[in-house]
Amino acid sequence: MLNPKDTALIVVDVQGKLAEMMADKSSLFTNIERMVLAAKQLSLPILWAEQLPQKLGPTISVISQHLEDITPITKSSFSCTGNVEFMEQLAAVNKKQLLIVGIEAHICVMQTVLSLLTLDYQVHLVCDAISARNPANKELAIKRCGKAGAVLSGVEMALFELMQHAEHSEFKFIQQLIK
Repeated sequence: MLNPKDTALIVVDVQGKLAEMMADKSSLFTNIERMVLAAKQLSLPILWAEQLPQKLGPTISVISQHLEDITPITKSSFSCTGNVEFMEQLAAVNKKQLLIVGIEAHICVMQTVLSLLTLDYQVHLVCDAISARNPANKELAIKRCGKAGAVLSGVEMALFELMQHAEHSEFKFIQQLIK
């Protein structure tokens, strides 16, 4: 089970024209936005990665507008773990449970998940907050990540797991967020 005291959110490469090419992009953007807003409300650290933003463009505004107080980590490696700054920030937040959202599911998201698992993190792949241009690639990535040991989750599942009960101080906020 997710423990908010030991959990961080990682937002992977939700950028520019590539983001606009994702399957079911409207639902994807809404779900990533929900995860970011909930993470902030629940005081979870957020790590924000961008793949070569000078080429792919910045994170889409519907997401970046909620990350004003965070500096994105620019990377060229597909896995976030291939970036020294990312690994330093990950060590600094000192959390072992990681929620992963972003694109593309079968490339940067999957490689990040697989490499974090080898580093003994408990990785929760938020399956309705990831996507790919081709839905078949998303499904392959989910299967591979699950088989490798990632916990397969969804936005509502993860958020209610973090709260654990209806008396949680942020229950009404989270409930409104997912309606």
